[in-house]
Parts: sequence; C-alpha cells; structure tokens
Amino acid sequence: MATIRDIAKQSGYSISTVSRVLNNDQSLSVSDETREKIYEVAEKLNYRKKTVRKLVRNIAFLYWLTDREELEDVYYKTMRIEIEKLAKSFNIELLTYKISDGIDKIPETIEGFIAVGIFSDKELARLRGITTNGVFIDLSPDPNYFDSVRPDLTQITKKAIDFFIEKGHKEIGFIGGTYPNPNTGKDEMDLRERVFRSYMLEKGLLNDKYIFCHRGFSVENGYQLMNTAIQKLGEQLPTAFFVAADPIAVGCLQALNEQRIEIPNRVSIISVNNISVTKYVSPPLTTFHIDIHEICKNALELLLERAQGKRKLVKTLLLGSELIIRKSTN
Repeated sequence: MATIRDIAKQSGYSISTVSRVLNNDQSLSVSDETREKIYEVAEKLNYRKKTVRKLVRNIAFLYWLTDREELEDVYYKTMRIEIEKLAKSFNIELLTYKISDGIDKIPETIEGFIAVGIFSDKELARLRGITTNGVFIDLSPDPNYFDSVRPDLTQITKKAIDFFIEKGHKEIGFIGGTYPNPNTGKDEMDLRERVFRSYMLEKGLLNDKYIFCHRGFSVENGYQLMNTAIQKLGEQLPTAFFVAADPIAVGCLQALNEQRIEIPNRVSIISVNNISVTKYVSPPLTTFHIDIHEICKNALELLLERAQGKRKLVKTLLLGSELIIRKSTN
C-alpha cells in the first residue's frame, strides 16, 4: 500500500507538502499544478487515505432481549456481536443496557441509541424524552420519530410464495411464531404471517388449516408446531411450508424426519435468516439470506447522521435478501 513518503519521493515534493495537499489543508499556498501533480501520483500509486473517525461517546445499545431469547435464536446473538464489532470500527463508545436493567436505567445524558428488541409505549415515550437520535434494528416501533433498519419481510414472504407456486405447489402452509405485545402481554401476529395470509388470499390459495403459529421462534417451537400439523392433517399435509425463521425450520425438519416424511419429495421447506446451521441440517435448508452486517452497518451510519450530521428527517430502510436454494426444496 502506497504511503505519503512514496508519493513525495515520486512527485518530487516534500512529505509535509504532500500530506497537507492530500488532507485538503486550505491554508497551504501551492499552485494548482502542484496539487494536480500530487493527486496524479497518488492515484497512480493507488493511495488510499486513512479515515480517522471522531470518537462518539455516550451511545446506548439497548439490547431488549432476554438471555433465553438470544439462546433460542442465534440471529440476535449474531446481530449483537456485529453491532459491538462495528461500533469499534466506527469509533463509537457503546453503553450496553439489557431489558433486565429496565428503561429507567438509561441516563438522560446519552447522545443517541441503537435498539434491538420489542419496546412498550411507555419505554418509547421515555426514549423520546431523552433524544431524537435513535435507530431501531429489525423493527420499526416509532417510525414518526426514530430511524429504523430492517429486512424487507414483506418481499421475502411474497418471494417464497411465488417460488412455491412456480414449482407447482398449490397447498402451501405457514409455520411461525408470535410476539407478546409489550403493552398488553397478549400474542400478536408476526408480519410474515400477516403478509402470508393476504398474499395467499390474493392468489386464491389461502387455507387457514395450513397455518400453525405459537409464541416464540425456537427449535422446540418448530418441532411442536410441525408435529401438530402432521397429527391434525395427516395425508392432507401441505406439499410446501414457508417457515418464519431458521430455528423454527430446524425443529420442523426434525419432526418431519422422525415421521419419515420425505423432504422435499413430500414436503418442501423455505425459511428465513440463513444462520450457519442451515447448511448442515438434513436436508440443508433453502432459506433467505439476511445480511446482518449490512443491517448493522446501515444502522450505525444512520445514527451518526443524526448525532453528528444533525439530520432531522426520519429514515426507514428496508434491505433486500437473497434466496439460498438448498435441498429442502425441489
């Protein structure tokens, strides 16, 4: 990698002059010819200036999940690790708070926050009273006030259904989880289920008896739900299932394998997230790859736009995904 010393040597100017030109020092009085010569040599040598980021302090990382929820879904653990890693590269000093700490533990001196998890109306009101510099990842609970970055689950769900239909499937089921409403404690339908119902209805293929959901996104939940589907439907089991998340899908595969139901010859499975284990289960899962690195990077960039760039306009980013086709579909 080329250095300022290399550019100085080849251009014939001093290290000090080259450094000040490349750092756009407006107080330096040199001719346009000198600047152009230095830029020309820098480009020829493929010089890349190191970006030194200003330290950003007092950024809260609100990790609003329990240890059990993280254990059951490696998607969130991967996200937490990625945020912590990227924060260092962005020179952001994170102050981590968990749901067990409670919203009142977050000091009013924070400059902004990154949030993962489900927040109640009371908690959101508390955050609005502290700062406008907030970014939610994976959900968008307050889109009129805070930024958010999340995978486009609507398009993922529709793509999964379209894929199955193109393969000739008409009996398509859904297996997923529900979320507890943080205000009422009651279960709420996940976005993937809502889109599945509306899009299947639009296609004239919706059958309520093919939909199985229960609170949580764990392997155990998937195992129980698929066993319930097998027991209730028997020979009328759909030929394809769209599954809300990889851990649930792993449990579904276990149940199908135990019952000697052939995958994909009898039942095809498409899931979401592309966690590492999906390559090694039997059979390997067809799943949508969600780029957690890109989600987290965009979230931190949005935060810096608000905290440092003083952007006022609220942004909501929906990121696309790639269908990774493996042996659980044909």
